[in-house]
Amino acid sequence: MSETSFFRNTFAQNIFNAKYRHEGAQSWDELSETLVHDVCQDWLTSDEKAKLIEIHTNMQFIAGGRYLYYAGRPNRFYNNCFLLKAENDTRQDWADLSWRAESSLMTGGGIGIDYSVYRESGSPLSKTGGTASGPIAKMKMINEIGRFVMQGGARRSAIYASLNWRHGDAEEFLHVKDWNQMSIPGKFEDGTPITIGALKEKDFNFWAPLDMTNISLNYDNAFLEEVFNLPIDEIERKVKAGEKLDVKYLPQIFLENVRQAMMTGEPGFSFNFFDKENETLRNACTEVTSEDDSDVCNLGSLNMSRYETIAEFAHAVRLATKFLVCGTLRAHLPYAKNDRVREKNRRLGLGLMGVHEWLLKRGYRYEVVDELKEWLAVYRDVSDQVADHFCDQLGISRPVAKRAIAPTGTIGIMACTTTGIEPLFATAYKRRYLKSGHSWHYEYVIDGTAKELINKFSLKPDDIESALDLASNPIRRIEFQAGIQDYVDMSISSTINLPAWGSSINNEEHVTSMAMALAEHSPRLRGMTVYPDGSRGGQPLTPVPFEEALALEGEEFEEVFMDVCDLTGTGTCSS
Repeated sequence: MSETSFFRNTFAQNIFNAKYRHEGAQSWDELSETLVHDVCQDWLTSDEKAKLIEIHTNMQFIAGGRYLYYAGRPNRFYNNCFLLKAENDTRQDWADLSWRAESSLMTGGGIGIDYSVYRESGSPLSKTGGTASGPIAKMKMINEIGRFVMQGGARRSAIYASLNWRHGDAEEFLHVKDWNQMSIPGKFEDGTPITIGALKEKDFNFWAPLDMTNISLNYDNAFLEEVFNLPIDEIERKVKAGEKLDVKYLPQIFLENVRQAMMTGEPGFSFNFFDKENETLRNACTEVTSEDDSDVCNLGSLNMSRYETIAEFAHAVRLATKFLVCGTLRAHLPYAKNDRVREKNRRLGLGLMGVHEWLLKRGYRYEVVDELKEWLAVYRDVSDQVADHFCDQLGISRPVAKRAIAPTGTIGIMACTTTGIEPLFATAYKRRYLKSGHSWHYEYVIDGTAKELINKFSLKPDDIESALDLASNPIRRIEFQAGIQDYVDMSISSTINLPAWGSSINNEEHVTSMAMALAEHSPRLRGMTVYPDGSRGGQPLTPVPFEEALALEGEEFEEVFMDVCDLTGTGTCSS
């Protein structure tokens, strides 16, 4: 079988070549075989390993990106991310947190940190007579560590930071990435003021505060009690019974969070309710949750679009679950506490992708229909049963959680399917990516799912519902995520695309209605992020006309950025 036969388009093959191809894994089938044998050892039978190799080669199940990168390498840093926590408001903890962050980033994994324990900025320090710098200062320190630690020597750092919604610095936190409001000396040629946001749009690598870091506010049980004016036990009872909850009050900080998200895309929302209230820790993409510092991600995703029958899907859930259990025994970790926490929790992040393609092939709209619920029940029940039974067989601790749906951006592109639970982004788009760790390239791509639907089912590009179409109705996206979350015991990384702030659909008049909808559904969610079009420089996907992509598909282009000195006219960069 030729290498090109594994991928639906040349762009998918280019991604594999740029990110994962290496000595000992020169082709996709070779990588799949190397990976399965290295991870599963003698814990699985020969028949099980052969079937795992088959479904991985066929992209019916794909292990997380760090599994792919380290397959066949001496260091087996298979974990995509590490979940960290500021545990004590002390100088010792500040120093230790930097060490844990740097140690984790150097493996190629991302990090997520909850900073809520640190006292607010300006608080008195009784032992030294000074004042506290506050958690945002520490976030900025970690961000700069990420800037200079190129993950695994090959890719940008992925960092996440969160803060409790009632923290004294929460208001400042909401606006810490208002780059368009941050001016620097000088003006552009047209006379407009120079802002960090404008420079960031022109050159994605230009410095900006927390530019390596995604941020969210944490919302807890006290938030629900305030919103619905009910005791938390009564709220939980109503949620489990499927009863409607009426929003009574929207806290001002939540309204401002919604406004900021609709304007700039951040901060996002981390929902931690009922018995999960202490699970405020998240990985960089926020799908894995924990309350224990130094917990780890362990990711792999089932590609629903490649299954015809529910029986085939169930068998794949069994094998993928066992694969991730084996990963908890094989993966190297940065430091000893990771090992202790992994042994205690043994989290499995079995996820899904290709969900929207699965729906489109069956003629469904982007909704959690009854047939999808049947498949999701298999995903939930089989992973629960197999994980516990297999761990009992091996004499190891049972996983405290089994399912988390990652964004699957890169592996979804390689499989040419819709990523995670996202709707198809666009029938055609321009995709930007970092190549060789330092230069930005882009290609014109016809979405793999769209291409198959157009070629096999004679659909017209304009008739395929996409994330851009759904941008005018974000409530459908919220409802869809809540429906999937019912089957997921950790979280889902999903981003709602919105039109640009100031458009007829996304503006000040819609803030309250968006906040009402999000608050109403929040008890069934674990998190939410939105992305207004054009709100951040260097966005990876940009929609383009189908005909334009068709003419340029398969060609690779290198982006050329202007020097910041040329943009500002300062002439100081080389001095």
